[in-house]
Amino acid sequence: MRVFVAGGSGVLGRRLVAQLVARGHQVTATTTSAGKLGLLAELGAEGVVMDGLDAAAVGEAVAAARPDTIVNQMTALSQAHAGKPSLRDPGRFFAATNRLRGEGTDHLLAAAEATGVSHVIAQGHASMNGVREGGWVKSEEDPLEVLEGTKAVVHLEDAVVGAGGGVLRYGGFYGPGANDDQLTMVHKRLFPLVGRGTGYFSWVHVDDAASATVLAVEQKATGVFNIVDDEPAPVSEWLPVLAEYAGAKPPRRVPAWLARLLAGEMAVGMMTEGRGFSNAKAKRELGWELRHPSWRQGFKEELA
Repeated sequence: MRVFVAGGSGVLGRRLVAQLVARGHQVTATTTSAGKLGLLAELGAEGVVMDGLDAAAVGEAVAAARPDTIVNQMTALSQAHAGKPSLRDPGRFFAATNRLRGEGTDHLLAAAEATGVSHVIAQGHASMNGVREGGWVKSEEDPLEVLEGTKAVVHLEDAVVGAGGGVLRYGGFYGPGANDDQLTMVHKRLFPLVGRGTGYFSWVHVDDAASATVLAVEQKATGVFNIVDDEPAPVSEWLPVLAEYAGAKPPRRVPAWLARLLAGEMAVGMMTEGRGFSNAKAKRELGWELRHPSWRQGFKEELA
């Protein structure tokens, strides 16, 4: 197949490009930086510099590639694009990513329609943002909690599924280059346990996320899939393990009222009320098999 990967030089994009090429697909991958074209060439893709917020540029790039499928992996979550991570000011930190998930997705869908591309896959989000009521683990049938940093995901899901495409709700990424900022905070003891750490998170290794995406591309998957590992878990379980394997001191404990003053409501909600996700649908319908079925094993392999 000819596959157009928008955001192909990102943390997940580069893993995806490598796996697609290894399975014999012809890949065109975009980047916002000409300096990353060499990386894409090394991975076996044809690299293209493209601004996902420029409708004309998106249309031209897709028309030139003539893909069978478009995969939207565009985000702007690195410090180079978003600045220093801040949960106290999520509107600023996620502003560029929200635009890419909104306007950028619309541009890709318009380009797909104009060029006759019948299938689109897009990156969603499913780490701790399940609706905060009922059980701690959510399926694709459950609504998302609409947060400042993830509100554009709702638009993305509606638009892509409405166009007959598929949305992959990835859990929190870890693996090569995926959570370096988080590990830095853990080492500096700036990632505390808030309250009793009862909020649930779901994780996924970037290589497992890429393999699920390859399956979704090859099967022309439609609808929404949670791409997470087998063990959603409360912060009180995974954060001390992450710190231990990273060689850091145990995380500090901070009462919720103090964390609310220091880091804002979003951080407290995530750490105390977040909901994780089930991967049963992706395993059943895509035939997805994880190399890292639990963050417990994955953290150890990546960090110990």
